Amino acid sequence: MQTHDMETGLTETVSLLDKLRQAIYRGEFAPGQRLVESELAAKYETSRGAVREALALLVNEGLISRQRNRSAWVRPVPIEEAIEILEVRALVEGMCAAKAAERATEDDHLELRKMADEMTDAVKNGDVVTDSRVSDLVHAKLREIAGQQTAASIIERLRYQGVRYQFHVSLLPGRLAQGLSEHLGIIEAVIGGDPEAAEQLTREHFASVIEALHVLANANPSPVTPLSSLAWVALTPR
Repeated sequence: MQTHDMETGLTETVSLLDKLRQAIYRGEFAPGQRLVESELAAKYETSRGAVREALALLVNEGLISRQRNRSAWVRPVPIEEAIEILEVRALVEGMCAAKAAERATEDDHLELRKMADEMTDAVKNGDVVTDSRVSDLVHAKLREIAGQQTAASIIERLRYQGVRYQFHVSLLPGRLAQGLSEHLGIIEAVIGGDPEAAEQLTREHFASVIEALHVLANANPSPVTPLSSLAWVALTPR
């Protein structure tokens, strides 16, 4: 019975963790907003124990902050920190792209081509949500092909902290088409078995996202209303 109760509690916490994470991404909880355990338990119809455990995990992910004997709050991610995250990702994701180019099989090539087609259709239709989702899948697939579990763990944590800015990047004029071109170039380099090109194009892709963030920073310099207070779309740089 105790084992069953533990498993039930773990499932409850994991489910709540994902709900809270998505709510933060989508802007349902704004940067700086307090997260009160009793209110969250009522909102999500769960126990305060599950809320407490989920909040502790979100602290570890860098999405919220908490001090002893005080409510947690959504941690604002300054644009300078988002840029630092992208700079680290450029290095790690570039390495993964290079290794993927060396290791990709014919089946991997087929899957990557399918993703490229899906992204192309999404951009033609102005479908930001689908483009974002497939973009994430492309980067995740390259990490999978590369077999870099340590890199994947690093990226997953960094991605949680920087994802809230990426919706804004997608909305910049011409950014969807530019992001598509960059991703298609990376995919072709991997399929062509060219690790140097795959790594270089990946780094250039992230550099262009950083440039876009600078544009956003200049357009919205207010420290009171961070860009991350707007909606989440998903998941990787456009």
